[in-house]
Amino acid sequence: MIEARNLQKSYGRVHALAGVSFDVPPGQVTGLLGANGAGKSTTIRIITGYTVPDAGWVRVGGVLASRDPIRVRQHIGYLPESAPTYGEMPVEALLGFRASLHGLRGKARKAAVDKAVDACVLQSVRRRRVGQLSKGYKQRVGLATAILHDPPVLVLDEPSNGLDPGQITETRSLIRRLAEGRTVLVSSHILPEIERTCDRVVILARGRLCAQGPLEELLAQGDHELVCEARFQTEPSAKEAARAVGAIAGVGTVLPREMDDGVERWHVGFDPATIGEGDLRKAIGSNLAAAGAEVRLLEREKASLESLFLRLMEQGPDAAQAGSAA
Repeated sequence: MIEARNLQKSYGRVHALAGVSFDVPPGQVTGLLGANGAGKSTTIRIITGYTVPDAGWVRVGGVLASRDPIRVRQHIGYLPESAPTYGEMPVEALLGFRASLHGLRGKARKAAVDKAVDACVLQSVRRRRVGQLSKGYKQRVGLATAILHDPPVLVLDEPSNGLDPGQITETRSLIRRLAEGRTVLVSSHILPEIERTCDRVVILARGRLCAQGPLEELLAQGDHELVCEARFQTEPSAKEAARAVGAIAGVGTVLPREMDDGVERWHVGFDPATIGEGDLRKAIGSNLAAAGAEVRLLEREKASLESLFLRLMEQGPDAAQAGSAA
């Protein structure tokens, strides 16, 4: 439903996007992830037609954005991070006004407002002023404005930002309901919410694509990784042990995550076709013993979006792209 190819965008000397390509399949919820400055906001602005790329192209529903930007916008319901609202207007009046901007009149406008109110569970506040609502209800109003014209695509930028845990849970359920029969692209920095909400993820780092694909497939890449935690007497001995572990046949990466009071935590990626998990555990144990380390933990890492995200950020976009899922 959304195709992006070789997107490039610079702001002066800052390269916000450097050749980013990805797909958002129809009927799925896709999460757009990345640290601050990764290029998420620029990507969303290009997709929604608020920014033109320096190079590359975007198609939404088969329509090339550069050729027919108005038609592309008609395909999209967009909720920016700071959704614009008029606090003095009642919810119903605001939705009616926004529906009129989409060209809806008379019975069609009333039907669209009623449908959006029902979909976003706003019946109890439809006649209250927007400025009197809680943050959670304001987000619901923003979502309602995004679906008034019944778009096949929803683009949501940080929809859970600033919400309390209860409101986040409600927003997550609402997004899943709105996704029925639609394609949804969600940008968020709250990784557990993406993990619970999305079918697929696109991960950016420093303006480049790190990985994209079904969430289950990307998480499965972490199945071949051990977590090692040990206490060392000196920093040089820890570095020497890390080099020795990295030299074991079949080990691909040794990524340090934390260091506190002499404790090292490594994530050791390995190729099971070259070395079995049991043999690798023994080899790591031998190297740690030779370094005089006190082993505190040596176990298979539990796959999670957080561990995947951190690993990709540490590897960098160039290394990560080679192993990304299409």
